[in-house]
Amino acid sequence: MASAADQKRGHAGHGHHHHHDNVYLTSQNKNDAGVRITRIGLYSNLGMAVAKGAGGYMFNSQSMVADAWHSLTDLASDILTLATVSWSLRPPTDRFPLGFGKVESLGSLGVSSMLLFGGIFMCMNSCTSLYAQLFLDPDAAAALLEHAHHGHSHSHSHGAQGPSLHAAWLAAGTVAIKEWLYHATMKVARERKSSVLASNAVHHRVDSLTGIVTLAAILGANFLHNAAWLDPVGGLLISLLVIRAGWGNTLSALYELADKSIDSEVRQSIRQRASESLADISEGHEVEVREITGVKSGQNYLVDIELAVPNMWTIEDVRAVEDAVRTRVGAKVRGARRIRIRFVPKEAKIAGPFDEFIPGDVSQRSSPEIEHEHDHHDHDHDHDHGKKKDL
Repeated sequence: MASAADQKRGHAGHGHHHHHDNVYLTSQNKNDAGVRITRIGLYSNLGMAVAKGAGGYMFNSQSMVADAWHSLTDLASDILTLATVSWSLRPPTDRFPLGFGKVESLGSLGVSSMLLFGGIFMCMNSCTSLYAQLFLDPDAAAALLEHAHHGHSHSHSHGAQGPSLHAAWLAAGTVAIKEWLYHATMKVARERKSSVLASNAVHHRVDSLTGIVTLAAILGANFLHNAAWLDPVGGLLISLLVIRAGWGNTLSALYELADKSIDSEVRQSIRQRASESLADISEGHEVEVREITGVKSGQNYLVDIELAVPNMWTIEDVRAVEDAVRTRVGAKVRGARRIRIRFVPKEAKIAGPFDEFIPGDVSQRSSPEIEHEHDHHDHDHDHDHGKKKDL
């Protein structure tokens, strides 16, 4: 296998493409696009959490108060995202030879879990309020809501009046801001193949949808007769949207931490680039791309490529092919951070999948502990047999 230095020299010929594709993985610049858009989202969530919290309290909107709490969870997730993105930019070390991509996966799991459990909390809160308004008398409803919301009696004492129409302007403003943040963050996430940035972008989209629900609940409560119950219904719908997004992102993060294989689209791109590199060298027509596997580690793809070559090839021959394939794949496939190539004889029988794994079952005779006990037993048996013989 080529050394890191060899790989670096091989990439020099395609420096522009490789730098363009993977600069986010190695840059220490805090003004990088991924870090910058996350900070913009962080400041926006902070401002909107304060504005929606104050507005929801002043304008008596339970949906907006729930939405403000959701923005606070996004604020915490933005901080976590920023920390994991910065950490994942570090290069590999002796202690962590595969880099720090899994730190980003852990960050994505944390962000998504916060979203999931936040949605569950809001769902329980909205169900309590809806039950109180629809099935209890005003005094019992006020007592239940006061207990459930830790004594925030201001919003509950005016619950029958519904939210103020002024809250609609605030809700419409948050929708516009969050839609812009979603598109800006998702653009960077797709360019960088970053799961944690994609998860954060989904947060912005969920916020936009929840803002629409909040706006509809406020308008409905104001323009429909006896429709104060629409406000907690809006909070319930918000919580269901949050739970759905949180569950999907949590599952994706768990798959990544469990080393789920890279998807077929990435494998096809790697195969295409490897074939192109083989076509550029004179010996390439004799090489066959057999198998491509790999896992995703944060923004990084850790790739294994199996190439079949003629039996008579020398180490120098395979080294030239290895450098060509690693250079082209590393330069053209965004996120391909580590590329390991395995050579097999072309004339040999094709091995089954995962043949490099050592079987997990170990027989008793191959266990050193069992062999030791067996030898000790034979020694005791021979010793007893010798005693009988002496007698």
